[in-house]
Amino acid sequence: MRNRRVQIARPLLEEIQKKRFVPMNPTRTNHDPATKVGRDRSPVTQTRNIVSLIFLLIGIATSSQPSSAQPSSDLQTYFQQSVGLSSDQIASIQSGKPVTKALPSRTPAEVFLFGAVYIHAAPESYVKFAQDYNRLRKVPSNLALGVISSPPQLSDFKGFTFDADDIKELKDCKPGKCLIQIPEGSIEELQKTVNWSAADLNDQLNQQLQKAALQRLLAYQRNGNQALGVYVDKPSPTDVSKQFTYMLSYDKALPAHLPDFYHYLLFYPNGKPANVDNSFYWARVKFGLKPTLRVVQVITMPGNAADPIACAIAEKQLYSSHYFETALDMSFCVRGTDNQKQPGFYLIMVMGSEQAGLTGAKGAIVRKTAVGRSVSNLQNALTTIKNTLESNR
Repeated sequence: MRNRRVQIARPLLEEIQKKRFVPMNPTRTNHDPATKVGRDRSPVTQTRNIVSLIFLLIGIATSSQPSSAQPSSDLQTYFQQSVGLSSDQIASIQSGKPVTKALPSRTPAEVFLFGAVYIHAAPESYVKFAQDYNRLRKVPSNLALGVISSPPQLSDFKGFTFDADDIKELKDCKPGKCLIQIPEGSIEELQKTVNWSAADLNDQLNQQLQKAALQRLLAYQRNGNQALGVYVDKPSPTDVSKQFTYMLSYDKALPAHLPDFYHYLLFYPNGKPANVDNSFYWARVKFGLKPTLRVVQVITMPGNAADPIACAIAEKQLYSSHYFETALDMSFCVRGTDNQKQPGFYLIMVMGSEQAGLTGAKGAIVRKTAVGRSVSNLQNALTTIKNTLESNR
C-alpha cells in the first residue's frame, strides 16, 4: 500500500453527487427529488457497491497498464461481477457507447448510480472540462452558480437566494414541520432577525441566508462534518454528518483499503492527502418541483503521467435546501492506452445520495420514476462529455 501507484489510488473515494450517486455537477445530471427514511439502521454485512471500484483501481494501480482500449482483466471483472454488466454492455463501453444503471441500495431512500464510457482523448482534458464553471453556468438547469473564494467571502454568495415561495414558507416554519431543509436553530434565528412586515422582506431574509451560509462554510472548514448540522424540517431529525457516514458505510471494507482518504472524507479538514485539492461552489438548481440551493465541496486528485489512474474528482454536498439529505459523486479517469499519439481513458462515474420522498407506497412510485430518469440523464451526460472531449482533441 505504500508504493507510489497505490498512493495514487488511495484518495479515490469521495462521495460520492447533483445530485450527483446524485449528480451534483451539471456535467453529470440531476436525480429527481424524492422522503426520508428512519434513522435507526443496522450495520451492513453484504457489500455489492461503489467501493468495488476502489478495489479495481487498486488492482490496476499495482499492475501494468493496458496497451489498447481493451479493458484490463481487473476492469472486466469489475464490470461483470461488481456492476453486473453483460458482455454486450462491456463491449458497448469499449466502443465508446455509455452504459448506465442503478446499483442496489440498502434502503428506499438511497440512490446509487453507475455509468461508464470510453473516451478517445487525453484523460487530463476531463479535469479541465469538469472545472469549467463558465460552461456550467450555461447549463439550463443551473439558475445561478457561484465559485467560492479561498478564504470564503460574503460577496461570494451573491445570488444565493431563496425564491418567493420559500420565503413565504419560512415565515410559518416550525421544527418538525417545514418544507425547507434548514439546520437546527436556523429557523428560529431567521424568524427573530427578520422584519416579516417590511417592504424589503425578501432582501432582508436573503442577506441573512447568505451570512448564515458563509458562517456555516467557515465552520465546516474549521471543524468538518460536525458543522453540517441537523435538519429539523421533518418530525424525525436528520443528522447530516451521521447520514453521510452511513452512506460511506456502503462497503465495510473501505477503511482497511483506503484509510487515508476515508479518514479525510469523514474527518476533513484533518488528514489531507498531499496530492488533493479542495474547492467549493454553490448553485441554485432547477429540477423537480422546486429550485434548490446547494453548497458543494469538490475534491480533485490528479495522477502522474505514468499512473494508470489519471484523475479522480469527488463532489460532496454540504447543504441542500430541498430533497437531498446528503450526496456524493465520484468520477475516475482510468487510462485505456499508453499510446500518447492516440490517448484514451475510461470515464467511470459512481454517484450516491440519501433523498427525501422515496419511502412508502407513494414514495416507491416516485422512486421508480426518479431513478429511471436519473439513469437516462446520466447516460446523456456521459455522451455529452465524450463528444465534447473528443471534438476538442
